[in-house]
Amino acid sequence: TGFKVLIIGAGPTGLSAAYHLRRMGHAVTIRDAADLAGGMMRFGIPKYRLPRNILNAEIARIEDMGVRFQMNHRVDNVQDAIDDGFDAVFLAVGAQIGKRAYIPAGEAARILDAVNVLHDVADGEAPLLGRRVVVYGGGNTAIDVARTAKRLGADEAMIVYRRTREKAPANDTEIQEAIEEGVLMKWLSTVKHADAGVLKIERMELDEKGFPQPTGEFEELEADSLVLALGQEVDLSLINNLPDVEVREGTVHVDSNMMTGRAGIFAGGDMVPAERTVTTGVGHGKKAARNIDAWLRKEKFEKEPIPKVVEYSDLNPWYYSDAPHAVRPRLEGARRASNFDEVVQGLDESTALYEARRCMSCGNCFECDNCFGVCPDNAVIKLGPGKGFEFNLDYCKGCGICVTECPSGSIIMIPEKS
Repeated sequence: TGFKVLIIGAGPTGLSAAYHLRRMGHAVTIRDAADLAGGMMRFGIPKYRLPRNILNAEIARIEDMGVRFQMNHRVDNVQDAIDDGFDAVFLAVGAQIGKRAYIPAGEAARILDAVNVLHDVADGEAPLLGRRVVVYGGGNTAIDVARTAKRLGADEAMIVYRRTREKAPANDTEIQEAIEEGVLMKWLSTVKHADAGVLKIERMELDEKGFPQPTGEFEELEADSLVLALGQEVDLSLINNLPDVEVREGTVHVDSNMMTGRAGIFAGGDMVPAERTVTTGVGHGKKAARNIDAWLRKEKFEKEPIPKVVEYSDLNPWYYSDAPHAVRPRLEGARRASNFDEVVQGLDESTALYEARRCMSCGNCFECDNCFGVCPDNAVIKLGPGKGFEFNLDYCKGCGICVTECPSGSIIMIPEKS
């Protein structure tokens, strides 16, 4: 197309945007301060959740498309990057700065940051956590650190969180897997003081509105280190010289098209108000790519209407044979704690094909020929493999048999216009 787009950040949001922009024909360059692409997928998510060979293969596919990666290239000034001749810029910097909390501590207390711990482990530099590790926080990062500590040889890893398990932001599956691996959980508790080898913990209780309140009841926990996992923030210093880009409560304000207050500069992922997950970031990348493409072409991106959701009641399951779902292989808890092997593994090729055949293709025609076979008026015309069917309305009398007999609910009857 002749247009050049700069993406700042090689995490899930930036990689997703690069993939879609390249498919649209634009020249795409990604700049990132790290030596390897992947962002928090590489430096925040442990290997037992995301094997690095899988991540590397996905990044290689994007690079093979012609996306240019400039690693070890920290962008401190977006304006200078714009002056390099790019037509649009997408800000996709991840939240890699751990939030700090004031916890009174003695000089010998060992207090670490969860993000740095996971980053060091990803770099192959095992941090000195000790035999007894306490992680303060209830999110996925806290769970990851506790499970990682067990894999690094800690005798005891414990989560301390001020709310209940039901209120913890971590995925329940992650919590359960951590418990299976021997991670201890201490809910409704908060850290009041840290010292060498010991923590002072206060028990909390819920008030009538369900909010945790201090009780004045304390206990001591033996701990060689305290790891803080209280959330993460984005380094927004790269936009300090852009007064048109508005920052609200630590995130960048964007419009419905993901554009900032400065024309041609877009933002997404952790930089904007949204759930901070890989899935959300990938979605933001795709949405941003569509809007950047439309802006470059001086067009307006028209969002496709959401199709009707086909419910189970719209299907005709009589045509489907019962087929139990395949269970993905999982490492037993005892085998997990000593290595970083993938816990929930993928399916082999034959099992994956079997699972694909279980799909009911809800709302989508898969050319089963039912409508063609049951039509009493020969109004259904086969267009050939992969092309579906056509209905000759001159022959169709609207009996609705084809709709009734469609297994996937992909045929809809509408009143004929007079």
